[in-house]
Amino acid sequence: MDLSDEKRKMIAREIEHWRNNRLLPEHYCDFLLNLYMDTDKPDKTVSLGLLKINPARIRNSHWIMWILVVFTLCAISFAVLNFSAFPLPMQIGLSVLLLAFCYGWAARKRGSEPLAAYILLGTASLYILFIGVYLLKERGLDSAVFIVGYVVFCSVVWLLTGLVSRLALFQICGWISLIFCYGWLLHQHLGTVDWLSLELSWLPLAVLFCWLAWMIHEKSRQGGLVFFVISLIVWYMPELYGMLYAEVYGGMTVQWMLLIKLAAEGALLYAGRKKWTEWVV
Repeated sequence: MDLSDEKRKMIAREIEHWRNNRLLPEHYCDFLLNLYMDTDKPDKTVSLGLLKINPARIRNSHWIMWILVVFTLCAISFAVLNFSAFPLPMQIGLSVLLLAFCYGWAARKRGSEPLAAYILLGTASLYILFIGVYLLKERGLDSAVFIVGYVVFCSVVWLLTGLVSRLALFQICGWISLIFCYGWLLHQHLGTVDWLSLELSWLPLAVLFCWLAWMIHEKSRQGGLVFFVISLIVWYMPELYGMLYAEVYGGMTVQWMLLIKLAAEGALLYAGRKKWTEWVV
């Protein structure tokens, strides 16, 4: 074929676009590159974990692109090294930009590179928690009330992230954080209460989550799975709390209650195995 260099480059870029977005199988892309390019061996995209390197793009890249990359890396390094010296509005603004980038890029990569999208979402979610606690401490608002309140906010963000991206793991993490915040609230207001009151503070919540799993499993199988998992976690929260204060409740008491609950849960799951497996599988 008599094709000019510009047309060859344009065709190569289009084929690489098809490869990167998985519009065509990789061996088809290799065949097309062999067909339209002069080189005997086509340039392939080299995958280094989440980082993909395309030798052809590097060779054909413009010098302006190199300047932009170096400038971006310098700006990020400067922002990280001098973050604590920036005024509060600038710190918040930079954090919002980073979060917008992570969430936006994750949304773009959701279909083509799910693993990269999950890592970006996880990074953004952890950054929300870290930067919020950091800014609260910087402003002298590091009391337990403010910290726990902010953790509640982060938990809601994680829940929304899981719902929007349809990721059960983020929903579960959000609910677990809220559960621990509820446990902190109980401890602050009730202190170390008797064992019956402790069980009554958690078991109705476990029943509620299990009931929600049953109610929504037909409309949302993932939602049913999330609530079912959370109900199993809440079921053992009194024992977890008791382990932290074993000197008050007695180590043997906690162990016996844990064994009794394990046996009761096993019996309930076995008896209802034909029902609950429909919710979560």
